[in-house]
Amino acid sequence: MDDIFVGSLMTSPVTTVRAETPAKEAAAQMIDEGISSVVVVDDDDQLVGILTSTDFVAIAAAPESAASFSVADHMTSDVVTTTAGASIEDVADLLIGHGIHHVPVVDDAEGVVGMVTTTDLTAYLAGAVDAESARAWT
Repeated sequence: MDDIFVGSLMTSPVTTVRAETPAKEAAAQMIDEGISSVVVVDDDDQLVGILTSTDFVAIAAAPESAASFSVADHMTSDVVTTTAGASIEDVADLLIGHGIHHVPVVDDAEGVVGMVTTTDLTAYLAGAVDAESARAWT
């Protein structure tokens, strides 16, 4: 498993939103695209946070109306990231160690280039992703 890299399993491109985006708009976008997270970027498209479906539990439980929240109000700003060249074993350790389900894949020159999730790893382990194709990433 250590010769399979994140770049071969990640989803790319990722869906991004700005911090000032209304949470309700981000939720609608996630539903429309069938995704469970959005990457939050600044005006230079640099990563500033992540908003996941789990964050919407806090939004739903808040005493204020969900319509009044922006993405910035509930996003995680201390984001755990990985690189496309990391092994999936390393990213699995990150996911488990931090108790998270989504890890943005970043590149120094390009910024956020993908997303790897527990679903991606599960699909690979279940055989839904061909091992040869997964090894082919460089």
